[in-house]
Amino acid sequence: MSKSVVIEVTRGPVVESRHEGIAAVVRPDGAVVASWGDIDSLILPRSANKPIQAMAFVESGAVERFGLGNEHIALACASHSGERRHVETVQAWLAKVGLSEADLECGTHAPRLQGTIEELARAGRMPTAAFNNCSGKHSGFLTTAVQYGEPTKDYIKYNHPVQRRLREVMTDLCGTDANSFPYGTDGCGIPTLATPLKSLARAMASMAEPSRLSNKHAEAASRIRTAMNAEPFMMAGTGRFCTRINAALPGVAQIKTGAEGVFCGMLPTLGLGVAIKMWDGAGRAAEVAMASLLDHLGVLPAGQREEIVHPPVKNVVGLLVGEMRPAKSWLG
Repeated sequence: MSKSVVIEVTRGPVVESRHEGIAAVVRPDGAVVASWGDIDSLILPRSANKPIQAMAFVESGAVERFGLGNEHIALACASHSGERRHVETVQAWLAKVGLSEADLECGTHAPRLQGTIEELARAGRMPTAAFNNCSGKHSGFLTTAVQYGEPTKDYIKYNHPVQRRLREVMTDLCGTDANSFPYGTDGCGIPTLATPLKSLARAMASMAEPSRLSNKHAEAASRIRTAMNAEPFMMAGTGRFCTRINAALPGVAQIKTGAEGVFCGMLPTLGLGVAIKMWDGAGRAAEVAMASLLDHLGVLPAGQREEIVHPPVKNVVGLLVGEMRPAKSWLG
């Protein structure tokens, strides 16, 4: 087994925290280009595999039927911040397909940004299901069910046709029967499949370089990659890492975060897929690990290297007190 991914957090001259994890860089045929840690470990991808979950929506023909665009495809892949444009786009999307927020089964939580929370408070409003960071993905699920004439109720259940299609797509992309994967329940209520990290990276590689896939899968993968770069704000939101990287690397990288320290990426110019899991679930460490791997693979713009591979640690008054960085024991 190769050495682990290690991300350090400093305060002054001292390493205050250390996050460890695993990572895989894989080709579409399953060949491992680089790995750190036990990449056969089962991990729960959480939201990092939303681009995979958007495949069936794009393939269904619903985008054309309902006059949807890149912003909707990106939202189907997103973990958004619940900002006004995210919420209003979800609401309008559901109306286009004859549904409403009442049909969303993702639940409700507060928006990510304090400014949005304050805006709601001033208006005397509470967040609705459209504010849920997964509401775009769920709108894609509902739209797919409408397109195929399936019941929209209980679309989050493991045996609903919407979820069965996702497992079929995952099987095709990662080369392993996804129906055999153990599963838990994600934060938004859908099944989350326990996937070997290596297989998750292979699925990303298959979307990055889809020549081994059917024409239908290949076209959908291309449209999803395009949308993620074309509408980076929809992928996350103001100041977010996914938004910044997807905006900075059009056609070069499409990346997606997931809860509990997971990150995935497609690198079409290299024909590679990347998957990362930080064992302590730290999202801050997963971001630095993804930035470090992009830099290691030579696709990160030189002008952004310091800012995202060595992001500053500041205190509440804005003073620089440390940094995050890849440990020398990992990438040297």
